[in-house]
This record gives sequence, C-alpha cells and structure tokens, in this order.
Amino acid sequence: MNFHRVKQLHGELTIPGDKSISHRSVMFGSIAKGITEIQGFLPGADCISTINCFRKMGVTIEQNNCSVIVHGNGLHGLVKPDSILDCGNSGTTTRLISGILSAQNFSVTLTGDSSIQKRPMARIIDPLRMMGADITSVNNNQCAPLHINGAHLHGIHYDSRVASAQVKSAILLAGLYADGPTSVTEPYVSRNHTELMLKGFGAEISCNDTTATIHPATELYSQHITVPGDISSAAFFLAAGLLVPNSELLIRNVGINPTRDGMIRVCREMGGHITLFNQTNAGGEPAADILVSSSNLKGITIEGSLIPTLIDELPIIALMACFAQGTTIIKDAAELKVKESNRIAVMVKNLTAMGADVKETEDGMIIHGGKPLHGAIIDTKSDHRIAMTFAIAGILADGETTLQNPECVTISYPEFYNDLKRCIQ
Repeated sequence: MNFHRVKQLHGELTIPGDKSISHRSVMFGSIAKGITEIQGFLPGADCISTINCFRKMGVTIEQNNCSVIVHGNGLHGLVKPDSILDCGNSGTTTRLISGILSAQNFSVTLTGDSSIQKRPMARIIDPLRMMGADITSVNNNQCAPLHINGAHLHGIHYDSRVASAQVKSAILLAGLYADGPTSVTEPYVSRNHTELMLKGFGAEISCNDTTATIHPATELYSQHITVPGDISSAAFFLAAGLLVPNSELLIRNVGINPTRDGMIRVCREMGGHITLFNQTNAGGEPAADILVSSSNLKGITIEGSLIPTLIDELPIIALMACFAQGTTIIKDAAELKVKESNRIAVMVKNLTAMGADVKETEDGMIIHGGKPLHGAIIDTKSDHRIAMTFAIAGILADGETTLQNPECVTISYPEFYNDLKRCIQ
C-alpha cells in the first residue's frame, strides 16, 4: 500500500469503539448474571478473539457489527471448552482471561498467533501462582501457550513492577473468586477501565492512590454499556490534523478517561491546537468531541507517570516529534519493547529510513525534530500501531511511502485507510 504527501485534511470522523472497554464488556458480561447489551463495540480482530473464547466456554453472544448482546452464564457458569482457546493477536484477551480461568472447575489451554507466543506472560503467571493458580507455560519459556488447571484461589497483595492494566486486571479478576481481598499496587496508575466497569457490574472494588483492591464476589449483574471511541485510534488523526498544513478535523465521541488522556496532554504541551466539546460521562467513562487543527509543535520530554496514559500512542507521538522544533525525549517506556513488536526498535529503524534524526535509548527515544522526511519502504512487523503511524508519515513525507503488511490495522481499526482517504482534500 502506497502513500504520498497531501495538501490538507478536513472532515468529521467517528472513531471505532475503545478496544480496552470492548474486551472487558464481553468478558464481564459473560461471567455476569443476565443479559448485557453493548453499543459501540469495536468489531476488530482482537475483540472478536475475546468473543470467540467465551463462546467456546458456553456463553451465547450475539454480534451485529458494533452491537453485541451477551447472555451471561454467571460467575461460576463457564464450561470447559472442547478445544484450545485461540486469543489471536490479543494480549488483553490472553492476560485477562487467564485471571478468570485460574478459578474455574476445569482445565484449559490458551494460545495465540506468533506475536502472542513471544510476549511475556511471567508478569501474570507469577502473581496468579501466588494466589494458588495452577498455570504453566507449555513450552517453559514464560510465554503462551499457557495451560491452566482451575484451582481454589487466595487473596493477596501484589506489588507490580510495571504499570500495566493487563497485569492489574488479571489479578483483580482472579480476586473475584478468591477467599479474601486482593489488592494490586502499581508504580503509576495504569488505565482503570477494569475498576470502573467491575464496579458497575456490582463488584466491591476500591482504589487508593496506586492501589486497587477487590473483594470476593458471589455474583456480577448484567449492564448496558455504551463504548466511547478509542483515543488510541483517534491519536493518528489528532497527529495528522496537527501536522498536515491547513487542516482541521472533528473527531466525535472519543474516550478521555484520565488514565488514557496522555495524548491530549502531550499534544497541548507541544503547542497543538486541541479543543474538547460536548463532554459526557457514561458508566464512569468520560468522552468528548475533539477539534484539532494545524499547529507548530515544539519538542518536550515525555516520562514518568505520563507514560502509562499514552503507551499505545508513543509511536505516533514519535512521528509528531520529527516535525517539532527542538528535541523530544521519550523515556521510562521500556514497555514498548514487549508490545506486538519491539516498537522502540521498529520506530527508530523506520523513521531513520525516512530521514529522521532519531536515536534509540534503553527505555525510549531521542528525536531531533525539523528534518524533512522522505518516502521509504516500511516494514510494519504486522503491528497495527506501526502501520497506522507510517500511513500518517506517508502523507507528510516527500516521495512515495510503501507499507508492507498494511492489513494488520484490522486488529484495532478496520476502516482506518478508508477514514483517512475521506479526510484528504
């Protein structure tokens, strides 16, 4: 797929539903009592993996594009699947479902694609074992496939070395089935969709600073969920609107949860023109329409507690930094190395190929902005965030930019290229 420089972008967009919230709405609805109705669901490959896993465990789930109805089996109503559960490319599915499966009365094996089979799972295996879970890495390499024998679980307090919503959520979901309270303390607060949604489903859960605590549950109860647009998907259009000259884009109904809004904060700190309208709040999840227009950006330092709020947006932020005046430093972001690809190495390699002045560091990047980019052949590593980032790079660069394996965007944003094309003037 090829891209060329464009003169301007204009238009109005509705971004697909938030991936994190879509996953959780299906999972929690499946183990709740009653019928959970979900509007705005993201019908991307990752979230379909979650639906398929729970269907294999006896849950009736009706899906019509962005509308999903989950006929919950209750907290103890899942049944042993007749085959291995395939989580596809989804780290969220793999890690969160492991917490639930650790307490069931059956054994199961989880696997995924080649990317998932390289991603670190010790970060959930270790705390779940502390709770009494019988969970093993089939190939003894601390990665998927994972084999889980359901067991009686104990409440624990866990100090997590990483600020990871997937780690935190796996432990809290296991805690629903434990014999006492379970708490997780993080170095920084990661995205809190699990805490907000579980409370809505009736769980007894509380948060104090960087610690979340859940009490054992006897039942969860179905909900009606409206999923806001995914800010991690909106980020590509926020960046494009800032960087392409003479542009203005209106992005409707984007989730702006404070544990996820780092992209907006960075855009503003870099000097970007970002305005929020029509702010709403449904189920504890704030959302707003976002207006973005062309801006002159400056380099900044991105670090510390800000990183968990924009971890998936760092690739597109690195591209923004290439067009900013001065130097941008991204640090405390070693987590990027264990995403769908090693996003630090992949970004540095591909940006360098396009003429950027960028240097890889142990936990991030240093980017000296202001050098014009030129087209290149981009290896996306089948990573959806990388593909979308370099599609935006392609409409900013001189010459032709070619993406290899561009179809990987279906993981989170199946209509991305069509939406981008509609905005090009």
